[in-house]
Amino acid sequence: MARSVGIKDIARAAGVSVGTVSNVINRPESVSPQTLARVQAEIERVGYVRSESARQLRAGRSRMMGLLVLDMGNPFFVDIARGAERAARAAGLGVMVCNSAQSPTEEAEYLSLFAEQRVRGVLLTPADATGRTVEDFRRHQIPFVLVDRVADGSSECSVSVDDVAGGALAVGHLIASGHRSIAYVSGPPSLTQVRDRRTGAHTALADAGLATDALRELPTERLDVAAGRDAGARLLGLADRPTAVFCANDLLALGVLQAIYDAGKSVPDDLAIVGYDDIEFAAAAAVPLTSVRQPAVTMGAMAAELLLEETETEGADTPHEHRRVVLQPELVVRRSSLRSPQSPRHPR
Repeated sequence: MARSVGIKDIARAAGVSVGTVSNVINRPESVSPQTLARVQAEIERVGYVRSESARQLRAGRSRMMGLLVLDMGNPFFVDIARGAERAARAAGLGVMVCNSAQSPTEEAEYLSLFAEQRVRGVLLTPADATGRTVEDFRRHQIPFVLVDRVADGSSECSVSVDDVAGGALAVGHLIASGHRSIAYVSGPPSLTQVRDRRTGAHTALADAGLATDALRELPTERLDVAAGRDAGARLLGLADRPTAVFCANDLLALGVLQAIYDAGKSVPDDLAIVGYDDIEFAAAAAVPLTSVRQPAVTMGAMAAELLLEETETEGADTPHEHRRVVLQPELVVRRSSLRSPQSPRHPR
C-alpha cells in the first residue's frame, strides 16, 4: 500500500518549511502570493488531503455534528436532516447522520460513536423512553439538542411540534366530517409523540361532547408502511369497524390505504384516513392523503442553529441560554377524508 502524502512531503517538493505549508492550508493570507501559488500547485499535483482527525486532535473541536433519528426510511426525518445539513453547511460544518431504527441499543451505540469521534454536538430524537441512554451520554459533556421531542425535565435545548394540538386537529376534522367512530393507528406506545397525539385526539372528542371510547386504538410495533398494512387488515376484520382512522404518521396511513384498496374497499367512502407529517408521498398517493403537516426542514435547521449557538458560547462570559422551541402543526385536507356527495351524510 502506497504511503499517504503528508505536509513534510509538500514542503520538501516546494522548497519551503513545514510551517509555511501549514500556513498555506490554514492561514493563506499570511503567505506571499508567489509562495502561496507554488505550494498550492504542489498540493494539487500530488492530491494532498489534510487529516481532519489530526486537525481535530490539535484544535480540540470537530467540524462535524451528529444527527441521530428514529428512522431514516421515513421522509419526515430525511427532511429534518436536510434542514440540519443546510444550517450546518452555512457554518462550515458537516453532519454525520445515523439511524437508531427505534432501538435503544442502537441509539446507545451511535451515541458512543459520536463521543469517540468528538463531534461538535448532537441532534437527537431519542428512541429510549426511559432516558437512560441520554443520561449516559451527558457524562461526555458534548452539547446536544432534542429534535421532535420536548426537553421535559432536562436542561437541554429542544425543537418540537405541538403534537397534542396536531392530534386534536386530525380528530377534530374527522368529527366535523360526521364521524363518530374513529380508530387511532398509533405506533409504539412508548413513544412520546404517539402518546401526545392520542391526548390531542381525546381532547377533540371531549370538545365535541363524545366519550373517549369513540376512539379505538390499534397500537403497532413500528411506524412504517408494513405496520400500517397490518393495522388496515385488523381494521377490516372488526365487526363494528370505525368509519375513519387517524394514523400516527403518514407511512402508517399509506399502509392502511393499501390494505383498504387490496380488500376492494373505497377511501374515503368506506374508510376516511388522516395521516401525520405530510411527507411528499402523502399528496402523491393513489388517494391524496389528508395529513397534519410538521415543518420538518425548519425543525432540523432550528435545532442545528441552537446547537451551533451553544457550542460557540462555550467558555464565554455570557453562557448559552437553553430554549424549548415548540412549533405549531397545520392540517392539510385532501381527498382521503372528504366524502363524496353520493355517500351517506352521517357515517354509520
